[in-house]
Amino acid sequence: MGAAFFYHLTDGPAEELLPQLLKLAGKQGWRVEIRGRAARAMDRLDAALWRMGPPESFLAHGRAGGAQDAAQPILLTAEGEPAPGLPCVICLDGAEAHAEEVQAAERVCILFDGFDEAAVQAARGQWKRLTRAGCAAQYWAQENGRWTKKAEG
Repeated sequence: MGAAFFYHLTDGPAEELLPQLLKLAGKQGWRVEIRGRAARAMDRLDAALWRMGPPESFLAHGRAGGAQDAAQPILLTAEGEPAPGLPCVICLDGAEAHAEEVQAAERVCILFDGFDEAAVQAARGQWKRLTRAGCAAQYWAQENGRWTKKAEG
């Protein structure tokens, strides 16, 4: 059974944390679904991932709906698109994670902007729904450039 890890972002946008999380998932041998709420936002992230970092740190990925979905180590999806049930799911921009997928996955990461009150409230709502459903969860916050575990449920 997996766990949901909530990341309260205050030192930078999700795009700055994503490469770290994706590299850690890759070291575990996990394929990753990155889920957003809107297809346009995922298209922008797709373009950004191609330009992120030096060439040797390239993160191979693709948008859901292509012929190579099953081979992609990182698959970008938007809510409403078929979710392939990968071992690691990273939710951005308020995209929902459901208890069944948290329990089936190795790890579900929920990244939210600590300066956006609506995003904070949405993350609190997800925490309550997931922990009430029996999912393991951890809440991590950025403090002075470091991650600190603040709660576990």
